Amino acid sequence: MQISLLIKKVILFGFVLLMTQPIVAQVIDTTTLQKVELENVDIAPEAFTSGWLLTNQDIQIELDGAVQNLYNAKHDKAEKQFRSLGRRYPHHPMPDFLLGLSTWWKILPSNTLNKQYDKVFYTYMDSAIAKGEKLYQADNKNYEACFFLAAAYSFSARLQAERHELRKATINSKRALDYLELSKEANGLSSEFLFGQALFNYYASWISLEHPFLRPILLFFPKGNRQLGIQQLRNVSDNAFYTSTEAKYFLLRILGSDRENQQEAALAVAKDLVSRYPDNGPFAREYALLSFEQGRFRDCEKVSLDILDKLNQGYPSYEELSGRYATYYMGWIQQTKYKNKAKAKEYYQRCIVFSELTELTQGGYYLYANRNLAKMAADENNAIAARRYYQVVLDKAERSSSLYQEAKEYLKQNPRAANNSSSKQVFSRTR
Repeated sequence: MQISLLIKKVILFGFVLLMTQPIVAQVIDTTTLQKVELENVDIAPEAFTSGWLLTNQDIQIELDGAVQNLYNAKHDKAEKQFRSLGRRYPHHPMPDFLLGLSTWWKILPSNTLNKQYDKVFYTYMDSAIAKGEKLYQADNKNYEACFFLAAAYSFSARLQAERHELRKATINSKRALDYLELSKEANGLSSEFLFGQALFNYYASWISLEHPFLRPILLFFPKGNRQLGIQQLRNVSDNAFYTSTEAKYFLLRILGSDRENQQEAALAVAKDLVSRYPDNGPFAREYALLSFEQGRFRDCEKVSLDILDKLNQGYPSYEELSGRYATYYMGWIQQTKYKNKAKAKEYYQRCIVFSELTELTQGGYYLYANRNLAKMAADENNAIAARRYYQVVLDKAERSSSLYQEAKEYLKQNPRAANNSSSKQVFSRTR
């Protein structure tokens, strides 16, 4: 089991670094793309990218609405335009890859737990790979083909790793790396390529700090540069077309992490994403999370209610995972801001249900929802309910945590009632 988990971490590390774009780690500052360095290319940029759809301005103008629809969870509209592009360029990997990317964003809102789109996703990525390989075989200087090959193999491998298909994931990861190496000749020609480079620079440095046991593996990778990676992500988010939104999504999560601790900057990125894509569930829950953590409870309440409303209406991109976030925040706000215990209980109980539906019951909102319900029950002298909720905390929390100690102390002070069979029956019915 430990070896399997280690392999998965290594594979996922590779996919997080590669994600969707070709990468070339470097230590020089490439955040300004106006000046193109030609030492690593054979010909000037205009001729070098001739015929590429990726850098074609007319195609970008045409697909602007489609990309907007993709990230705003209007998948049918986006895919209609991607298919139209495919009819005009039937031998190019770009339309199939974009259709695969749209499918990926149907899977992502569930924290990749939703498997109903897996076959469709793999079909599009396999088609993009087949077309990309034909283009590359016809011209081994076609670095746009390498771009899409690396992207499609990386995406496929990432989902395979999530599905514990480690052998397939390892093979596809190696293929992605091969095409990434080939694509380095196009370094600096487009901010689209810089996105993958930014991820590598940040995460190659980050992972050596967060996971020292992986350092021997990192000997096979160039060194990263965290600060340069963040700079480059900012550049991509401001200047790229296809990868701008992906860069912003990574940027807000990186800036909001414990290591970077740039909460205000992360919140600004999240707010921008929500304003651009108001129907994107993952963006909304990130904004709710950052607003809650920074004490911006009015904003948190507004977006949380919006999440729950769209979830109730069956909006695409809004699933139980987002409901888990929003109901906990609303429970806390009702309990502490409005002093409405009845509403708070309702939201906390819904949070528990959402957590169980997503199988996220080992920490976080699930435990705190149970603990807060326990405390309110104890304050109301409802010992049966208090014990029921505290027993969940005791069963699920880490033994070294304050939550575990709190639950243990309460149950210790109520030994006879804690062993009461009727209490266990009530608990079993609530599950």
